[in-house]
This record gives sequence, C-alpha cells and structure tokens, in this order.
Amino acid sequence: MKLFGTDGIRGAVNTYPITPEMVVRVGMAIGRILHKKHGKNMILIGKDTRLSGYILESALTSGICSMGMNVTLVGPLPTPGIAYLTKSLRFDTGIVISASHNPYQDNGIKIFSSNGFKLQDSLEEEIEALVLSDKFTMENRPGNKIGKAYRLEDATARYIEYVKSTIPREAIFDGLKVVVDSANGAAYKVTPTLLAELGAHVISIHDKPDGKNINAKCGSLHIDRLAEYVVKHHAHIGVAHDGDADRTLFCDEHGKIVDGDLIMALWAKELKAEGKLKQDTVVSTIMSNLGLEHYLQKHGIKFLRTQVGDRFVVEKMLETGCNFGGEQSGHIIMLQLNTTGDGPISAVQVLNIVNKSKKPLSELVKDVTLYPQVLINVKTAVKKPIKECPDVLAAIAAAEKQLEGTGRVLVRPSGTEPKIRVMLEGTDLEQIQQLGEAIAQAVRRAMS
Repeated sequence: MKLFGTDGIRGAVNTYPITPEMVVRVGMAIGRILHKKHGKNMILIGKDTRLSGYILESALTSGICSMGMNVTLVGPLPTPGIAYLTKSLRFDTGIVISASHNPYQDNGIKIFSSNGFKLQDSLEEEIEALVLSDKFTMENRPGNKIGKAYRLEDATARYIEYVKSTIPREAIFDGLKVVVDSANGAAYKVTPTLLAELGAHVISIHDKPDGKNINAKCGSLHIDRLAEYVVKHHAHIGVAHDGDADRTLFCDEHGKIVDGDLIMALWAKELKAEGKLKQDTVVSTIMSNLGLEHYLQKHGIKFLRTQVGDRFVVEKMLETGCNFGGEQSGHIIMLQLNTTGDGPISAVQVLNIVNKSKKPLSELVKDVTLYPQVLINVKTAVKKPIKECPDVLAAIAAAEKQLEGTGRVLVRPSGTEPKIRVMLEGTDLEQIQQLGEAIAQAVRRAMS
C-alpha cells in the first residue's frame, strides 16, 4: 500500500499508516538512508500543535536514533520555518509532523531535503520501500552506535528574525491595525510576535492551542471569523493561516476575502515593477481563476499552470527559471525568500506593499476581476478513477458543452483526503452551481 501522497504521509492517528509502530519504521528508514559517519545533528524535527504530535515526535525520534542518526527537536513551528532552518543550519533533512489544514484527529509527516525543498519522488519511494520491507530491522545497528536527541531552544526567534529581514530594515508598520488568526496552529506565536515587533497594532485570535482546536472553525478554512473581527475592530487588514502556516489568506478593511489569486496578482505586479519577477512569469495551478490570468496578461506577465499541489508549482518554477508562484488556497512561493509556501512571509510582504502604497488593500486589488467559481468537495466511501465512472464522465461532458468558451470544469481526487473535488468556473454563477451539483451527484452515486 502506498504511504506517500501529494504532500507526504497523512491520515487519521492510530490508523494505518499514522500509527506509532509505522512512524518508528519511517524514522528507521529515514535514518538508514541518510546515515553518515560523523557526529552532527543531521535531522531537524518540528511539528504543529496537534495532541498526537507528541507520540509521533517520539516515534520518529526513536526510529531515527536507532539507526545512528542524531535528531534536533524544535517543537511547534510553521512548516516554512522548518524548511528555512533545515537549509540555513545545514541539516541533512527536515521533518514536519503536521496534517496542515486537516482536523486534529489527523496527522502526517512532511520531509524536506537539505536544500529546503520537499523530498524528491525517488527518495520518497526509497523510504517507502524500506518501511514496507519485511527484511528491514534494527539488527545491524549495534547499541553503541545509536544517535542522540537534542533541542534547539531559539528556533522560533531565529525564524522570526529571518522573516523580518525579508523586508527593508526601514519598513515599519506603525499605525497599521492587523487581526491575525493563527488557527490555533503552528504560527500562534510567530506571526503575532513578528508583526508587533515591526510596529503593527496586532489583535491576535485563535492563538491558544489545546491540542484539539487546531483548524476548528478558525484559520484560513473558516475566514469568516477573521472577517468579523476585522470589521468589529476597524482593522486595516486581517491575516489567516492554516494549521501549519504554509498558507495565508487575507481580509481587506471591509472584511472581504483576499484569496491566493488576488495575493499573487498584487505581489507579482509589485515584483515586476521592482524588476524582481524572473521571466516576467507567474506559476500557479489549474485551480487558479481565469481572472488572474487575464489580469497578469494585461500587465505583461505570463502565466503557467500546473497540476494541483504546491510541490508541482515549485517543480515548474525550478524547471523554467521562474521565482514566483502559488495556489489559490494561499500557498505563495517566492524562491528568493523561501523554498516552500510561507504564511508569515506572505503576511509581512503584503503588509509592506499596503504600507508603502498608503492605500487600503481593497483598492490595491479592485482591478482584478475574478470569474465566479464553485467548488464542491464530495466525500466518498471509495475513490474510483474518474475515467472508470461513465455517469460522471457524461455529467462532465454535458457541463463542458454548456460552458464552451465561457468557463472551465475540473474534477479531480484530493491528494490528502477521501474526497473528489468538483470545480466549475464561468460567467453565470447560477449556471455553474447547477452544473456542479449535477456532477457532484454523479460522483456520489458512482462512489458511494
């Protein structure tokens, strides 16, 4: 059975493959593959705020140390913080224990290579083969060759200082009132602290994790809560992360959502004006709105699409020499600043653009006209390949015929959850809602 999905290993805790026994084996496999004959702390491990993080951290550490590798633990820290520290402190690899935007009952393992990028498929396959091998044991690693576990106490401070360094030293946010929703997740200290240190008046919400409230009706998946606070407190802007803070969405001063497409439009225009947008190109996914593509074209910026997943965006950026891209969901990647989606960096960069312009966020994005989109997430008992479901294919074909020349249809399985995602885009919201529901019903019948 395959362990790795589109974003590492993920699933319900105490259910295969997210069991302590399997995670020990994952740690053993990582340790075996990466073992080198020196005494450095070669593997960095961080996590979000889930209750299960404790047992998975211990299991991973045990497996890795049993193979003779040393481990450095940093506790709760955003995923991009682990990517940054892995590269800057020259670890062999960085591991994040997180299930990102999923509820607390789920957890997962994301792995970064020494250069801060997500692990290549070939290395994931090598780890997976070892984990699933009946012959893989600890028997050839004698007890006097095991590794040690250490703790890096100033990891959060190091990361905060780096994020602050990504804007000019003279930039200060005095006078800006900002609401920050950390989703009771990994950024609950980071983003409120760094924005306050930059001079902003910060109102911090959902910043008291208890192990079970991560992503619970808060954060970037439930941004309506942030919008309420922005309006109530007459704030200039709202910032919302997901549980591991590799993504960020915003609310303008009126409480209107500013999603990843609008963020990319705003930031890309700024980068081009500064001569910092390589290839004059933005890389995003098939989910991004046609309105973004048309806006960028009007400003002389090319647009490339990939399949869904920030790792595919990064791969395309590296392949084409581009340095900026992201996803509608709020993963925004600027390769000069970090190797993965970085929520705190996105927050600082957007606030800096707002602060420099002396204009409200609503005015900065008002010229970007997005097409209406409908996204329906269909929970499935079984996930069949869509090509094996004739009724679903027929519903898709019927929708595409009606939308020909005026919109798009995208139906795909989630890479991280037991769901089929149905997305339609067009000029008539009522029409795409009806067509989307017809496809969703076909999916429910075919995969119940």
